[in-house]
Amino acid sequence: MFFVPFLIMLREGLEAALIVSLIASYLTRTGRSQWMGAIWAGAIASALLCLAIGWGINETTGEFPQKQQELFEGIVAVIAVGMLSYMVFWMRKVAGNSKASLERAVERALSGGSNRRQALALIAMVFLAVAREGMESVFFLLAAFQQDVGVAAPIGAVTGLVTAIILGFIIYFGGKRLPLGAFFRWSGVFILFVAAGLAAGAIRAFHEAGLWNHFQSIAFNLSQVLSTHSLTGTLLEGLLGYQETPSVSEVGIYLLYLIPALLLFFREPRQSQTGSRNRLPGN
Repeated sequence: MFFVPFLIMLREGLEAALIVSLIASYLTRTGRSQWMGAIWAGAIASALLCLAIGWGINETTGEFPQKQQELFEGIVAVIAVGMLSYMVFWMRKVAGNSKASLERAVERALSGGSNRRQALALIAMVFLAVAREGMESVFFLLAAFQQDVGVAAPIGAVTGLVTAIILGFIIYFGGKRLPLGAFFRWSGVFILFVAAGLAAGAIRAFHEAGLWNHFQSIAFNLSQVLSTHSLTGTLLEGLLGYQETPSVSEVGIYLLYLIPALLLFFREPRQSQTGSRNRLPGN
């Protein structure tokens, strides 16, 4: 499962890179480059904290008994579904005015007080912005790594993050107009399908933990048509959580999440009057 961790980390990393690059560009444009160190301090501290939390959770869960392990996997999957959903809809909502919002936040951080207080305020602002993206990534990757113990998922995650950092530097230094609007839109649709698969996986984990025993009859059997042992079935299982013999509860949760999520996602968002003038680069 290389592609899904790659895409998640590319998207999350790119969101964080855009936030940092927009703040850095605004500081440079307004003649306050002396605060660049505070930006890097906030971003690096946030990244280190997320890595530590992810590593700590991953290391301690291996000691759980089987049922507790399944329960934990189900809880992590539910958290990942919530964070992925929030990520998709938050970016869809703020894509039109995030630049202006960030600039106002910078002005608030640097208004009044001593230089130390201003630096701490700027560090905290960047720290919280990057931490939000980082913690979303942590819980998704925990869910992904529990489903796939091979090296493909970690390699995909690292590759996606490195790609996002490179694109962030291109946007900041080169001023390139990448098609970010289309990227966030269609990657958002794909991530909703991924989240639906995680929701179905959570119900499966709760059943194996003994907490959910309803609607466990087989909804349909596609083992003769599209087996998970085939190349296509394996890819769909890794990408979207496909199961050849899902239970009724798994199919029900999958559809109960996916259909409303897609309807909300494609509903025309309400744009602010200044939204068209303050879009993210490439939108």
